[in-house]
Amino acid sequence: MSGLVPYLFFPGNAREALTFYHEVFGGELSLFTYEQFSRTDGPSDAIAHGGISGNVELSGSDAGPDQDSVHIVGASFSLLGTAEPEVLQEWFAQLSVGGTAIDPLQKRPWGDFDGQVTDRYGIRWLIGYQE
Repeated sequence: MSGLVPYLFFPGNAREALTFYHEVFGGELSLFTYEQFSRTDGPSDAIAHGGISGNVELSGSDAGPDQDSVHIVGASFSLLGTAEPEVLQEWFAQLSVGGTAIDPLQKRPWGDFDGQVTDRYGIRWLIGYQE
């Protein structure tokens, strides 16, 4: 691990969400069920732990009965300069599918490009680059 890795608790759709992020960002996907972790506090096929590793690292699971599911307010995940401009443009487009482009990815008066999108799972992303 190279630094801060977000860990998200999903409301029963961790497999779907983490698979989506894997499709967007690539890397390696790992998923482990409650059954594999000998957890009995939820459905055996619920995700007890999963994640993607690669250019973007992200982990998560299905929220347990005593956990709130993800609801982030007043924050975004920043992917400023984490890949080539073409890759960042593609990530922005893919995250927008089923989500909302809050501020389109565009050139700013200071010369850099950035934009913000909330994806279909309610996660807000800030994506940008310099040319």
